[in-house]
Amino acid sequence: MKNLFFAGLLALLFVPVVARAQSRFEGTWKIDLSSAQWSTKPDVYLLQSGMYDCKTCVPPIHIKADGTDQKVTGDPYIDTLSVKVIDDHNVESTAKKAGKVVGAEKRSVSSDGNTLTGNWTYSGNPTGGTQTGTYTEKRVAKAPAGANLISGSWHPEKADASAGSLTYTFKVNGNELTMTSATGQSYTAKLDGTDAPVTGDPGLTSVSVKVLGKDTLEETYNRDGKVAVIYTSTLSADGKTLKVIADDKLQGTTNKFVSQKQ
Repeated sequence: MKNLFFAGLLALLFVPVVARAQSRFEGTWKIDLSSAQWSTKPDVYLLQSGMYDCKTCVPPIHIKADGTDQKVTGDPYIDTLSVKVIDDHNVESTAKKAGKVVGAEKRSVSSDGNTLTGNWTYSGNPTGGTQTGTYTEKRVAKAPAGANLISGSWHPEKADASAGSLTYTFKVNGNELTMTSATGQSYTAKLDGTDAPVTGDPGLTSVSVKVLGKDTLEETYNRDGKVAVIYTSTLSADGKTLKVIADDKLQGTTNKFVSQKQ
C-alpha cells in the first residue's frame, strides 16, 4: 500500500557530476507528508451483499467480507486478506503473507459520511519493526444504496506514518550509488542508467538511475521487467530539500511531496 513512501534518486553519468552529487545528495532524507499533493484519481471501494471490492487496488480485490482469510493473487506483498464489518461506519482488515500477519487496518467513516479515516500497521519489511500510519480521505462519490458507508470514491487529503517508513539514505562511491531505507530496502546501482537489483521489496525487482540536468534526478523502478514507478527529484538551491514527483505506472497516479535532509 503504501510502498510509495520509498523514494529514490540519483543517476550520474560523469565523474565531475558524481563529485558534486556526493556533496549535495548524499545523506539521510525524510519524506514530509504534510507537503504531499495527492493524485486526483480517487480510491474506489464497494462493500455490499457480503462482498468487498477494491476497484483501484493493483491487482483489483474481490473477496468475501466475512472476516475469514480470502486468497489474493498477483499482489507481491500479501497472499490473503480478511475483511470484517464492524458496523455501517467501521471496517477492519488483516493481511497475511505465507500465513503470517503482515498488515492490519481499520477504516472509519464520519457520522456525516463524508470523511474516511484509516489507521494501519505493517510488519512485512526486512528491518525496522512494525510501522504505523494514518490517513484521511474526502468522499467524491456516494456509496450505492444499501452498501456499507466505506463504499464509494474517495480522494486522499492527508497522511502520516512512522519515521522509519519515510526515511532513506544515499551514498555515492565512485560510479555507484547505494540507497538504503530504514525498513530494509536497498540497492547499489552503477551511475550509467543500467538496471540493478533491488533487495528487501518483493514488489520491486530492479532500478535504473540517470541525471536530468544539473539538479534533477530520475529513478525508474521495475517489477519483473515492467516499469512500476518513476521518481523525479529536484534539489533545492540550498541543498536542504528534494521536490519529488512519484509517477506510479501501476496505480495510474502521480503524487508530489518534499523530502527534507536530516
